[in-house]
Amino acid sequence: MSTVTDKVASALYLSGCLKFGSFKIRSGVISPYYIDMARLLAAPEHLCTIAEVAAEKVKSIMADSKIDKLASIELKGALIVPSIACRLNLPCIIVRKENKAYGVTGRTAGADVTKGDNILFFDDVVSEGLSKIEGVQPLQELGANVKHLLVVVNREQGGKENLEKLGYHVHALAKISQIVDSLYQKKHILKEQAQQVMNFVRAF
Repeated sequence: MSTVTDKVASALYLSGCLKFGSFKIRSGVISPYYIDMARLLAAPEHLCTIAEVAAEKVKSIMADSKIDKLASIELKGALIVPSIACRLNLPCIIVRKENKAYGVTGRTAGADVTKGDNILFFDDVVSEGLSKIEGVQPLQELGANVKHLLVVVNREQGGKENLEKLGYHVHALAKISQIVDSLYQKKHILKEQAQQVMNFVRAF
């Protein structure tokens, strides 16, 4: 029986989202892997898998916390969050990286943000956690309560811990170490590839 980690790992690998090699990530660090969640758009079966697993995770969070709306920031998380929202019948909000200067202006699109809204913020990965603050701030400035953050993959670079120190509850569908272990066990990747990722994670 497939675990949540197995489902996530297979979906990311088979869709081409998870790539191995040498990649410069946002922080400037060279990583032995890269996650391009936009590739899910070319693989609807795997997009549905991620959306379904994420929706189940949100349901488990909602068992203890009131969630009125979902939100994400452009681009990667924003591509997936509507698929999650429709499974939960929740409105969703997209946070723009910059203010829109024409038409309907402002930093948010989609559902309105009402003072007192309990919003769960979704994104593709968490590394150091800085981009999550950029996404959450505009929602908080409009009066929303943002306590829960959900990502598909925890890159295990300290971001979860950094955000939790600020008072957020950070949830991940899987850790990168769990993902590469699952892929190695299923013979999708070589031992050397898995080891490179594990060595990278241990450096943090």
